This record gives sequence, C-alpha cells and structure tokens, in this order.
Amino acid sequence: MQHHLDTNRANWDDRAAAHAARNGLGYNVQRYVDDPGLLSEIVRFDLDRLGDVAGLRTVHLQCHIGTDTLSLARLGARVTGLDFSPVALAEARALVADTGDQVDFVESDVYSALSVLEPETFDLVYTGIGALCWLPSIDRWAAVVCGLLAPGGRLFLREGHPILWTMDERIADDLHLRFPYFEQEEPLEWDDDSSYVETDRPITATKTFEWNHGLGEIVTALLGVGLNLTMLVEHDSVPWEALPGQMLRRGDGEYALDARAGVAPLSYTIQAVKPLR
Repeated sequence: MQHHLDTNRANWDDRAAAHAARNGLGYNVQRYVDDPGLLSEIVRFDLDRLGDVAGLRTVHLQCHIGTDTLSLARLGARVTGLDFSPVALAEARALVADTGDQVDFVESDVYSALSVLEPETFDLVYTGIGALCWLPSIDRWAAVVCGLLAPGGRLFLREGHPILWTMDERIADDLHLRFPYFEQEEPLEWDDDSSYVETDRPITATKTFEWNHGLGEIVTALLGVGLNLTMLVEHDSVPWEALPGQMLRRGDGEYALDARAGVAPLSYTIQAVKPLR
C-alpha cells in the first residue's frame, strides 16, 4: 500500500506544479490574486448548500494547491488545508502569500490527519471533488472525518459520482461502464501523461492507483462512525470534461452529458453531522 501512496504522491507533486502555473493554464490561479473576492467554481457551485461558514474552524482534506481552501477563507472560515503533496502545499502557500488570504497548511495523508491535527476541534470538514478515489478504504476515511469533527460539527463533501468512475472515458461513442462500482482491495492502475485541466507540459510521473467507492458504501461508512446524514443531492454535472466528446459546458463552468442528458448522475453533495454529546 505504501507503494501506491508514494506513486500517487509523485503524480500529484508533478500535477501541482503544472496546475499552479501563472500563465492562464492549469487552475488559472492568477485570477485569485487579481480578484480578492473570487471564489473557486467548486465552492460557488455548492454555496447555498454550504451555508454560512463565517468563523467556523475548518479543515479542507486533500486541498491540493489551495484554490477551494482560500475560497472558504474568503467566506469567513478559519481554514487549515491538508494534503500529502509537499509541492502542492508549497504552491498553496505561495498563492495565499500573494492573495493575502489567511490559511494554514499541513502536510499529511488523510489517514494520518489525526496525528498532525488536534482531534475533535473542527466545526467543518470539507472535501472537494476528485478526492475519495485516491483512498483505498472508505471506512478508514469516515473514521478520520469523525475523529476530526467536534460534537455538532459537520462534514461537507462534493464528489464525482461512483457511477461516473465506472465509465471508460476513452470510448467516445457512448457511455460504457467498464470499471468496478464497489470498493475493491486492488486498485485500478493508470498510466497517463495528461491531467483534467489544460497544462503547458505533459505530466512526467504518469502512473496512478485509484479505488472507487459506491454511494451506499460511503453513506454506510459515515453512519457507521456515528454521523447523521443531513443531505444527499445528486447532480447531472461535474466541473471538468469527464467524458470528452460527450459533454456540453454550461454557463457556470460545469459539464453535463449532451446526447445522454439525464441518463446518469455525475456528482453528488453529502453533508453529515456529528451528534452533540
């Protein structure tokens, strides 16, 4: 399992440097420097569901280069971003140094978060899209989330739908379910020099390992650690062109199916609350 973690970290180190380019490619991060009020598309999408986060002690798990993290800070949250990639964290720190947003960053993989952050001290655990597929065990993830939350605190997660992760994006003539929906012990292995956003160079650390987790498995894991599910909304869009040649870009930056519109959910938002003692 350590081999999988190290391989994925090398990939994300490489991606982070490309994603943080200041030339308009990648995440186009210069926008956040130029516009102090700008929020990331991911945070904006769920703004009404997220509600007021002003003053909330917040940890953003798998924060990458910090665009969603600083967006939460701009909404008034007191945010710590956590990621396993030292390159991503260096880019995130450089970004907030330029934007002036107050965010702390901590280096750790998700499963070790309770060893670097104080347990039961966060009002909000936030995770953005494209994170859970890098974790082999959804039960271990749920235990960490619960351990971080203070009583009365909540998890807020938007993710790619597990039915989307079963689809083979390389076949563009229709939707093709090819990969496991349910969590498997062995990961899917990929070798790809591209990323999900446009970059100015190919990725050189090309190998990755990923695991899918069914929606029922995710909900059951949260319930199993004692959290109360308070929201589950499925969406017909995602914030990147997940299935090239089969999607239309909407005005809000989201991508939805074209010819097969409405056939399958593509992402979802979950909220779960830790009971008061």
